[in-house]
Amino acid sequence: QVQLVQSGGGLVQPGGSLRLSCAASGFTLDDYAIGWFRQLPGKEREGVSCIRSTNGRTYAADSVKGRFTISRDNAKNTVYLQMNNLKPEDTAVYYCAADNDWGEPICSLITPLGFNSWGQGTQVTVSS
Repeated sequence: QVQLVQSGGGLVQPGGSLRLSCAASGFTLDDYAIGWFRQLPGKEREGVSCIRSTNGRTYAADSVKGRFTISRDNAKNTVYLQMNNLKPEDTAVYYCAADNDWGEPICSLITPLGFNSWGQGTQVTVSS
């Protein structure tokens, strides 16, 4: 059974850091493109960052470039999202997702429509 299990998240002050984890079971994460997304109540899910399996290239939304970093630990079958210099507008439920790396657009677009397997979501709140 393909499953993505998320951990991390929580409450942090502006300027602080958090690391989200996305662990896979039932499949090897290294064979898939992995995306991170976030969503506010009543709003569409938006792409945050993505890493491809074919070449390891990473992508990030303009709103998080220079602050968020996606990485992969193949030995642990886990993908991470390191979030630094967090801002109140980063507050959201964050999701990881996986799908076959069918080409650059899966990550360059970072659209939820390109992904079929999803984690359970984790809340990130940035507030003083």
